[in-house]
Amino acid sequence: MRYIHYILSLMMVALMSCNAGKKQGASKHGSDVVSTIVFEEAKVISVIADDDKVTKLQIHNPWKEDVLLDSYTIGGENGLRVPLKRVVVYSSVHANVIKELGHLEAIKGVCDVQYFTIEEVKEGVKNGTIENAGTSAAPITEKIISIAPDAIIVSPYQNSKFDNLEKLGIPVIQCADYMETSPLGRAEWIKLFGFLFNEQAKADSIYNAVREQYNDMKQLVAGVEKKPKILSENIVNGTWYVPGGNSYMAHLFSDAGGDFPWSDTPTSGSIPLDMPQVLDKAHDADIWLIKSFDANMNYNKLKAQNELNAEFEAFKKQKVWHCDTERTMLFQDFPFHPELLLKEYIAIFHPQLMPDYETIYFKPLDNE
Repeated sequence: MRYIHYILSLMMVALMSCNAGKKQGASKHGSDVVSTIVFEEAKVISVIADDDKVTKLQIHNPWKEDVLLDSYTIGGENGLRVPLKRVVVYSSVHANVIKELGHLEAIKGVCDVQYFTIEEVKEGVKNGTIENAGTSAAPITEKIISIAPDAIIVSPYQNSKFDNLEKLGIPVIQCADYMETSPLGRAEWIKLFGFLFNEQAKADSIYNAVREQYNDMKQLVAGVEKKPKILSENIVNGTWYVPGGNSYMAHLFSDAGGDFPWSDTPTSGSIPLDMPQVLDKAHDADIWLIKSFDANMNYNKLKAQNELNAEFEAFKKQKVWHCDTERTMLFQDFPFHPELLLKEYIAIFHPQLMPDYETIYFKPLDNE
């Protein structure tokens, strides 16, 4: 059996439709009524109901059209128990949204703790209140068993398997939010977490504020005529992964008034390229955005990594902006708050529109 049997008393779920803008689900936990789930922008997730008044959460496979990545029953004798009280989390991104909803205490275990910048999580691992459950590639099942979580929240990748975890009888929730094609679509996944932790009203309020601010920022650059050409990322081990044209990151560049050379590509994931391919299409980029787990990145180090990095116009004109992902909260913040990164990009691409804004995540690359 896929999931361990949970008894969820006095739970009734009603659902109208999974179409955008329509009511998608409502559930009752005892006397507490959970508000309706409505997904408007998100495409990878949907909710349906069957004749037995049981909610089914569906995660669509972003790599295979018309195929489900996974499906979860919420309610009934064999359903996932909500609200979640004890969880193991693979990604700092999802840990941060759980924190924002006010349920950090539910995180009892994490994987890949070295990539977490949330101080409470790092301190919890240090003092033993949160278990270090190993890596996402090789989780320590014994520790996960000892935690006895209600669910394990993971970030799936193409063809990823979680058979070893599912054999434990613990629900594995595959959050493929990063494969949404729009920034607001990814941000809207906060509604799923609101449902899982019985904080739907709070999740809806956060998302509505994000959407309003994001759309306001888009309007700020709607009339700009000159759009700078944008290069992003860097070559690593011989491969340069650029965002696909249908990815939320490419849409962020466009919404910030940038011209992204790969915006016409159809993929929503990353595109693996070699250095000649990138040079051919982006050697004249006006701005180069780099993210790295390195507080001491500078122009000399960038050139030392690959001599051809110095051939980009952005390098020659010192228009490289760097985000130190070790010290900033970029990866934790922007997935569910794309308005923050949009504001950052507008300030970099069109500083005349935001003369008083001081960037938070990206800084001009150091000369030394």
